Amino acid sequence: MKGTWLANVRGYVGVKLIGGEPEKFLNAATEQRIGLWNISFAKGGELSFGVTVPDFFKLRPLLRDSGCRSRILSKHGLPFRMAKLSRRKTFAAGMFAFAIALFALSTFVWNVKIEGNSAIPPEKIRAAAREEGLYAFQSSFRLKSPDALAKKLALRLPEAAWIGVDKQGTTVTITVVDSTRPEKKPLVGPSNLVASDDAVVTRIIAESGRPKVERNDRVRKGDVLISGFIGNETNNKVVSSKGKVMGLVWHEYRIESPLETKTRNYTGTSQERKFLVIGGRALQISGYRGDTYELSRTLTTVKRAKLWDRLLPFGTMTEREQEVSETGKKLTPAEAKETGLAQARAELLLKSGPEASIKEEKILHERTENGKVMLTVYFEVEQSIAVERPIG
Repeated sequence: MKGTWLANVRGYVGVKLIGGEPEKFLNAATEQRIGLWNISFAKGGELSFGVTVPDFFKLRPLLRDSGCRSRILSKHGLPFRMAKLSRRKTFAAGMFAFAIALFALSTFVWNVKIEGNSAIPPEKIRAAAREEGLYAFQSSFRLKSPDALAKKLALRLPEAAWIGVDKQGTTVTITVVDSTRPEKKPLVGPSNLVASDDAVVTRIIAESGRPKVERNDRVRKGDVLISGFIGNETNNKVVSSKGKVMGLVWHEYRIESPLETKTRNYTGTSQERKFLVIGGRALQISGYRGDTYELSRTLTTVKRAKLWDRLLPFGTMTEREQEVSETGKKLTPAEAKETGLAQARAELLLKSGPEASIKEEKILHERTENGKVMLTVYFEVEQSIAVERPIG
């Protein structure tokens, strides 16, 4: 019976019998149907057991008949806890006041969250919610129902297609969905397409405007490729030129590629240090006796404490230092040369645009000195050469 909720409510005690005839006492308790548990005999013949508080007071006649004396070893259950609490009135009053304060605080709105992929600024949504009486530290009893709040907010924010309001505990979530509107296209004024570099034209496609050059024409930077002036002398107008012009552009690169490269790799050995962060200060609390690495990389993770969704000015910081080993690799001049050329090609294509392609490359000069291969390379690249220039 020990540990059951009924025993805890009624209260129970651990009892030891001294002297007398314990066997006679047990037989009498069985006849009287008094519930005893955890019955055991000590080496000296002393009997111990557990019994509920109401049944304990029924033991007096049995103890007298058997000549035994009782000693209470332990007390358990609600009656004894309440008795202790009654002797600590200040503590009881504090618990009661805490329960009342907790209930009172739970009746307020502590946080208003804005959700949804909306172009409406959150400040505007919060301002509309405040006008309807929804804001942090507002009493829940003074709030309208979520449906009524959603309808009122929809009237104040006509650019939203749908607004939902949900209250969970002390947090109110406002979900805003924008209405679908056609994409606003920027106003385009009359313009020409001009050459971005000196080049030889390889392809020209005019969507609007009048082409001014043809394939294989050589152009200089700033020359008009597609003109925004269309028509003749008597009937003409100005439009925004659109089209695609590709051309061969020449680039000269100077490359320095080392004959020895160094790479860094993790060895798998690491150590951690933990800090207590308060404001802008950090106090180390573990990891004082860490190893010293010749080369290492440190990753820092900061976890700030939260009260609901609000970050507090304290938390913990973990530094994980990982050991790094450095290995060197020697290259032949041919390998260093190819490594430098590959890097130059990648940079050139990235700079020249997604449609660019290298048509030809020529090494103008090559030498090796100071542990490096030095190259001067001439690249011929086909790329887009048209840029827009407004007609003023």
